[in-house]
Amino acid sequence: MKTIGLIGGMSWESSKVYYEYLNRLVQQELGGSHSAKIIMSSVDFSEIEQYSFEGNWNAIGLLMATEAAKLEKAGADMVVLCTNTIHLVSDKIEQAISIPFLHIAEAAGRAIQEEGVQKVALLGTQFTMEKNFYTKILEEKYGLEVLLPKLEDRKSLQDIIYNELVKGKFTEMAKTKCLEIIRELEAEGAQGVILGCTELPILIPDDAVEIPTFDTTLLHSKMALDFALN
Repeated sequence: MKTIGLIGGMSWESSKVYYEYLNRLVQQELGGSHSAKIIMSSVDFSEIEQYSFEGNWNAIGLLMATEAAKLEKAGADMVVLCTNTIHLVSDKIEQAISIPFLHIAEAAGRAIQEEGVQKVALLGTQFTMEKNFYTKILEEKYGLEVLLPKLEDRKSLQDIIYNELVKGKFTEMAKTKCLEIIRELEAEGAQGVILGCTELPILIPDDAVEIPTFDTTLLHSKMALDFALN
């Protein structure tokens, strides 16, 4: 089994889910007392958050590159970034390491394609929804049509994610708002929805949505496990 290197802390709420998913998946696959071989480097999200709101993506890229290099030096066989938004600087990570970097949008794109969904809604931070680092992969590599919430709803999602979810607050009001946004996108023709913030699947369970949901945390974990075992 290869060793999975995780860059976590963005936020730790979702990072702990990565750890749980990976270990449960290994146990399901191998049985017995097996667990995942993991090295995690966890950052202080407050610093990342400040840089992102300042638009200082170069500083974030340098930080992520440093963390990725630490993981490789510690013996990781791959690097997994436990967040959707910060994949905006994935090029900096790839340049800093000689081991594979597993991109979360690739994991999402494969799963959506396998499901036979052509038109998919994307929920996440405004950075994930409005910058093309994520949608470009889905559209150009996987041929998907990506639907985004209207501007007012994108701002609402940004507020929910940064002021509640990353701080461990999961309220019924936030859940209701997210479900309203999903229903609007479904009315526009969305055949599925990407929960493109690693905390969103904690807030929105599969059975709360009528169309297929794509839990990027789980899909990313499965991608890492496939690499680790093969």
